[in-house]
Amino acid sequence: MELQHLRAFREVARELSFTRAAHNLHYSQPAVTAQIKGLEEDMGASLFQRRGNRSVELTPAGARLRPLAEQILELVDTAQHEIAGPVGVSGRRGGRG
Repeated sequence: MELQHLRAFREVARELSFTRAAHNLHYSQPAVTAQIKGLEEDMGASLFQRRGNRSVELTPAGARLRPLAEQILELVDTAQHEIAGPVGVSGRRGGRG
């Protein structure tokens, strides 16, 4: 499972549209579709039910994954903020020598 796949999943789940999710993520729609397909393969379950009018709905598996994906991505964002925050890439606090 890749974070990029989870980010695409989160956005499609929010928008219930691959097209709008792709626009929001600044990806092509086929790229988002490929990321979701990869995540579905990793999970061993279909996460979205595709509808004929270009919209989708979450399957039961997708509904179970949604809050978990939100938690995972929130933790990743927190970790990145904590690491890049007071202690920078150099490992020094406050940017002093």
